[in-house]
Amino acid sequence: MDDILTVEQFSLDLRREKVWNPILHEISFTLKKGETLGIVGESGSGKSVTALSIMRLLESKIAKNSGKLLFFDSNLQNQIAMDTLPEKEMQKIRGDKIAMIFQEPMTSLNPVMKCGAQITEALLLHTKLSKKEAKLRVLELFNEVMLPRPEKIFEAYPFELSGGQKQRVMIALAMSCNPDILIADEPTTALDVTVQKGILELIKKLQLKYNMSVIFITHDLGVVVEIADRVLVMYKGEIVERGDAKQVFAHPQHPYTQGLLACRPSMDRRLKLLPTIDDFMRQQDDFSSVSLSEKLNKHTISNEERESTHKHLYETEPILKIENLSKIYPLRKEKLFEKRQYLKALDQINLEVYEGETLGLVGESGCGKTTLGRSIIRLIEPTAGQIYYKGMLLNTLSPKALRKVRKELQIILQDPYSSLNQRIKIGDALMEPMRVHGLFGNDKQRKQKVIELLERVSLNETHFYRYPHEFSGGQRQRIAIARALAVNPRFIICDESVSALDVSVQAQVLNLLNELKREFGLTYIFISHDLSVVKFMSDRMAVMKEGKIVELNEADEIYRHPATPYTQQLIDAIPGVKSSFL
Repeated sequence: MDDILTVEQFSLDLRREKVWNPILHEISFTLKKGETLGIVGESGSGKSVTALSIMRLLESKIAKNSGKLLFFDSNLQNQIAMDTLPEKEMQKIRGDKIAMIFQEPMTSLNPVMKCGAQITEALLLHTKLSKKEAKLRVLELFNEVMLPRPEKIFEAYPFELSGGQKQRVMIALAMSCNPDILIADEPTTALDVTVQKGILELIKKLQLKYNMSVIFITHDLGVVVEIADRVLVMYKGEIVERGDAKQVFAHPQHPYTQGLLACRPSMDRRLKLLPTIDDFMRQQDDFSSVSLSEKLNKHTISNEERESTHKHLYETEPILKIENLSKIYPLRKEKLFEKRQYLKALDQINLEVYEGETLGLVGESGCGKTTLGRSIIRLIEPTAGQIYYKGMLLNTLSPKALRKVRKELQIILQDPYSSLNQRIKIGDALMEPMRVHGLFGNDKQRKQKVIELLERVSLNETHFYRYPHEFSGGQRQRIAIARALAVNPRFIICDESVSALDVSVQAQVLNLLNELKREFGLTYIFISHDLSVVKFMSDRMAVMKEGKIVELNEADEIYRHPATPYTQQLIDAIPGVKSSFL
C-alpha cells in the first residue's frame, strides 16, 4: 500500500462560548510513503487545525469531528483508525510514528528546560535507550540538523539560541524517534530567507535519508513549490484546489490560488499596488476573466515613471544624514581571566535618506538592520558617529529636546503584540503619545482623532474599547501603524513590520503603508530580511552584512545586477523566484 495516511470526508466543529462553529467541511486527501504534501492557505483557512486533528491534539470538550483518519502502520501492515483510537494508544503513535514541528519554536519548547533534556525526555518515553545512549542520540541529531557546537546547545536553554537554531532543535525533537510522518506547521514563518532556505533543504535531506512522508503547512505558495510534490489549497475549511505543486504554481485555476500567488511581491515587475485576495474572489471584477500576468499588468509602473519620480526626489537635500555610525557591544567572558571580546553591531555606517523616499534595509538576522533603525532615534545609544535630522545633530540632544524631535521620528516595531501594553485598551494606547506631546487640546478631541486614525487603517470605532489580545496579527499591525501616526510624524522606521504576516495580510499592510506615505508625505526606512518585499516598497535599497552596508543602489538595479555574492545569495533564497509564474 502506497498511502500511509488517508483523510476521508473529515469535518470538524470547534466550540466557542457554548456555540459550535464549523471549521473543516468534509475534506479528503491521501499522503503517500516518501511524499511531501503541501497545504497552503491564509490564517483561518483550516491548515493548522487539520494538522492538530491528525495528531489528535484538540480536546474533545472543544472539538467534535466526523469522517475518518486512517494511518497505515508499516510494522503491523494494517490501517489504524486514529479518529476512534483510545488516547492511551494514540500516545504511542504521537511523537513516535507521527511527529510535528510547531510554528513558533520559542513557545513550543520548554523555556526552563535545557534543549538536550527536552529531546532526551522524548527518547526515554518512546524508546528503550538508556539515559547515556539517549544523550549520544541527541548529539547525533544535533549534528544531523547542522547545529553548531552540539554539546553546548545540549546544555543551552531555548532563549540562548537564535530563531533558526531553535527551529533546528524542534526538527531534531520531531526526528528523534524516526517518525513515518513529519508534519511541519509553518516552520519557516518570520525566519530570514537564507535561514528559511536552509530549513527547507534540511527537511528535504532528512526526508530522503529516512524515506519519511511530510505534510508541509504554509501560507506561501512560493515556499511550497520549493519542497512539495503535491499541494492542497485550503480556503474557509475546504480544499479548493489540488494537484502537482509546480503545475498549481505555474497555472493556478481557482481565484483564491491566483490571489495567494499575486499577493507576494513580484521580482520581475514593479507594481503600484499589490493585488489582494478580495480582488480575485469578487466574481464581478475583471480579474476573474483574464490571466494572472494580465491582471498584474494594470498595476505595473514603467521604467520612465520611476526614473521621473526619482529625478525629482534626489534633487533635494537629504532629510537624514548618518556619518561613521558605530555601535560596539562587549561580549560576555567565558572564562574569568579571558580577554574581553567585542561585537561590532554597526561598523562606520554612512547613509543619506531623502524626504519622501522609502529606503529599504535588507540583510540576515544579526547584520545590524534593527540596531541601525533604533540608533537613529536613539532607542539605542550609538558608540560613535553622527546622526543629522533636518540638519540637527541628534546625538547631543538632551532628553527633553529629543522627546520633541521624536514626535517627527517614529518606529513601527516587529512584534506589535509585545509592543502593546496588554492591560491597556487600544484607544488609550493611541491617545497616550498624544497626551505626552500635548496634541489636540483635550481627551475628547484626542479620542476623535484616534477614531479617525483607526478608520484610516481599516478598523472602526468599536476597536477603540478592545484589548490587544482581541485582535488578529494583521489587525495588531494596523494598530501599530495608527499609533505611529498618532503624533503626526514625518519619518517612520518600519522594523520587520510584515515579517510574520500571511502573504495576503502582508499585501494589505504594504498597500496601506504606501497609501499613508502618499497621503501624509511620509519618509520611510523599511527594514526586512525579505528582499522581494523590500524591493516592492523601496526607491533605493541598502544591503547590510556584519554591521556594514555592502551595497547601496536603486532597488530594481540591485535585483537585476547585484554587486556582491552576498546580495545574490539573498536573491537566490527568495522562495519560488526561480519558478516565477509570470
